[in-house]
Amino acid sequence: MVTATFAAVRVVMFSWEYPPLVVGGIAAHVDGLARAMHRAGHEVVVCSLHHPGEPEDSVVDGVRVLRADIALPWLPDDDLVARMASANHQLVQLIAQLGDWRPDVVHAHDWMVAWAGDTAKTLLGVPLVATIHATERGRHGGHLPPGLPGTINAIEWWLTYQACEIIACSRFMVREVVANFELPSEKVHLVPNGVDTERWNTRSALQRDVSHTSNPLVVAWGRIQYEKGFHVLARAIGELRHRVPGIRCVIAGRGSYLPELQTHIDMEGVGDIVQLAGFVSDDELRALLEEAACVVIPSLYEPFGIVALEGMAAGAPTIVARTGGLAEIVEGTDAGLLFEPGNQHELADRIAELLADPVAAERLRVNAADLLRRAYTWDAIALATAEVYRAALTPTT
Repeated sequence: MVTATFAAVRVVMFSWEYPPLVVGGIAAHVDGLARAMHRAGHEVVVCSLHHPGEPEDSVVDGVRVLRADIALPWLPDDDLVARMASANHQLVQLIAQLGDWRPDVVHAHDWMVAWAGDTAKTLLGVPLVATIHATERGRHGGHLPPGLPGTINAIEWWLTYQACEIIACSRFMVREVVANFELPSEKVHLVPNGVDTERWNTRSALQRDVSHTSNPLVVAWGRIQYEKGFHVLARAIGELRHRVPGIRCVIAGRGSYLPELQTHIDMEGVGDIVQLAGFVSDDELRALLEEAACVVIPSLYEPFGIVALEGMAAGAPTIVARTGGLAEIVEGTDAGLLFEPGNQHELADRIAELLADPVAAERLRVNAADLLRRAYTWDAIALATAEVYRAALTPTT
């Protein structure tokens, strides 16, 4: 039912990824948000990319999903921006399938769909809201190397000015977006990511106390990029080989840093106990988390860290780097343990402490479950997002 504070809204969301097409955390965010918006009584259409086996037009949990088959002209594989811009033409063409239905708001999720969002805004004559899930400058430690990063930064900058309201997922990201793009603070709204606890919480009571068993499993997952810090975890596992007999680690995901990460693992001599699992489905990931003694999110840069919420929702004691949005989730909650980003020695100590103390592991699980119920349900995130739409639809004086 629509909340009393805001009437029903019609929204078209553009997203480069949508389940089962999953590249990073944006897919989970748009999926959770769209379904919660529908539950609240709003009408949502998601425009995303074709995925094998998925229909081009379907309704999933009340959300209409349109998928564009991006039949591009020939473009060089290494020209990412050109390929993105060309694909956005196909995304915009999905608007023709709406028929007489017209949205009140267009919502673009990150720079990859900036062109489609801006064009749809003009064609439909409605306001554009944009969520900046991360920034290119942030991914590079506050600097912009020459070449592609500078180009992407320019597109991000343009998108924040074409949109009338901006959403960022943490206080850290709000500050970064305001500073990077020289925006008025009132234009940037804090709306965190959420998590579907029922989808992730499959661990039985008998499976919860695995932190002190033999052959404990450490699980990490996400896009395999340098800033995700998986090489730090590999070094920490190397330190723990003799401190925690039988320790194992699985790192799931795919990305451009995968060859370098494998090199780090080989150089640390932990190839026999650290497995790179590649892409895993949600079902496969849930099976891993059921077995996990702990989850580690070792990011060097993390605007939010939806994977931390997923680990907590799965009932796995969670250790995260004290950086960006991750620190905001955990700091002062006793729902997870923190370590300084990049410090493999401190990470190794946190893992060893947790594996040796099942009482502490259970305390983290209980506190994490309470935190998720209070602050990170998708219904709460949908309510906050609807308030941003209200701001976009309110005439300025």
